[in-house]
Amino acid sequence: MRQALWNSRTGCLVAASAAVAAAVVALSGCAKQDTNTYQGYVEGEFVYVASSVGGRLDHLGVQRGQTVSAGAPLFVLESVDETAARQQAAAQLQSAEAQLADLNLGKRVPEVDAVRAQLAQAVAADKLSAIQLMRDEAQFRAGGIPQAQLDSSRSTAQTNAQRVRELTNQLRIAQLPARNDQIRAQAAQVEAARAAVAQAQWKLDQKAQKASQGGLVFDTLYREGEWVGAGSPVVRMLPPANVKVRFFVPQGVVGALKPGQAARIHCDGCAADVNGTVTYVANEAEYTPPVIYSNTTRDKLVFMVEARPTAADGPKLRPGQPVEVTLQ
Repeated sequence: MRQALWNSRTGCLVAASAAVAAAVVALSGCAKQDTNTYQGYVEGEFVYVASSVGGRLDHLGVQRGQTVSAGAPLFVLESVDETAARQQAAAQLQSAEAQLADLNLGKRVPEVDAVRAQLAQAVAADKLSAIQLMRDEAQFRAGGIPQAQLDSSRSTAQTNAQRVRELTNQLRIAQLPARNDQIRAQAAQVEAARAAVAQAQWKLDQKAQKASQGGLVFDTLYREGEWVGAGSPVVRMLPPANVKVRFFVPQGVVGALKPGQAARIHCDGCAADVNGTVTYVANEAEYTPPVIYSNTTRDKLVFMVEARPTAADGPKLRPGQPVEVTLQ
C-alpha cells in the first residue's frame, strides 16, 4: 500500500497515487466545490391585525388560508359602548354650536320687543313729566304752588329722562351680539366638542378592522363570541412583499455580496425557479469555532444573507420551506 502525505497548507490528506487521492478526497470532503448555490429556508414577516379597543368578537370575516385584497373586512368587535359615546359626543357638539350661534345673534326678537316697549313707555312718561314741570314752574312764579311741589316735579322729570336714556342703551345692547371674549370662549367649547366627536368616532372605527394591504390570511387567533383584549391580534396576515429567504454563505463569499445582487431561488415542487434580490448581508458570523481560526476551520464560518422574491412570486413560497439559492 502506498504511503499518504499530510498537506499542512490545505489540511487534507494527499495520496501517493491518483486513484487513492480521489478516494480520500471523496471520503474526507476536503475538496472545495466551486458553486454559487447555498441552502436556506423561507421566512415570513407577519402582520398581526388587532384593535386598540377590547371587546367581544361578533364577526370574523375571513378564514385561515384565504387570500384577501386591501380594504377587505377582517373582523368586527361589539361596539355598544362606543356607539353610545359617539352619540353623546355628537349631541354635546350640537349644543355647543347652538350656544355659539345664539351668542352671535344677540337677544331673541321677543326680548328686544319687550325692551323697545319699555322704552316707549319711558319716553311717554318723560314727555308728560316735562310738561308738568313747565306748568309747575309757571305756577310757582305766580305764587300758586309751594317750593316743595316744584322740587317734586323737577325730580320726576329728571328721573323719567334718565329712564329713557337707560332703556335706549338696553335696546342697543340687546340688538348686539355677545362680547368677543364670550364668543371666543364658546368657540373653544365647540372645538373641544368636535375633538370629542372625532375621538369617539375613532374608537368606534377601531371595532371593525380591515386589511391595510392584500395578502394571505395565515391564521386566525380567536373564534366568534370570545373576548378580545385591547391590542390582542385577531388575524395574522402575510402580505406577498413580506416573504423572504434566508440562506448562509461561507466567509470566503460574504465579502463579495452586496444588497441588490440578483439571485435564483429553487424549491422542491415549484414549477420554476423564482427570481429574487439580496436585501441584507449580516455583519457577524452565525457560528464561530473556538479561539483560533485555522485554514481548516475558517470554512465553518457562515454569514446569514436575506433575499426577497418579487411580490408576484412571494405567494409561491411558504414560511419554513427549504430552498436553494443561486447567486447571479
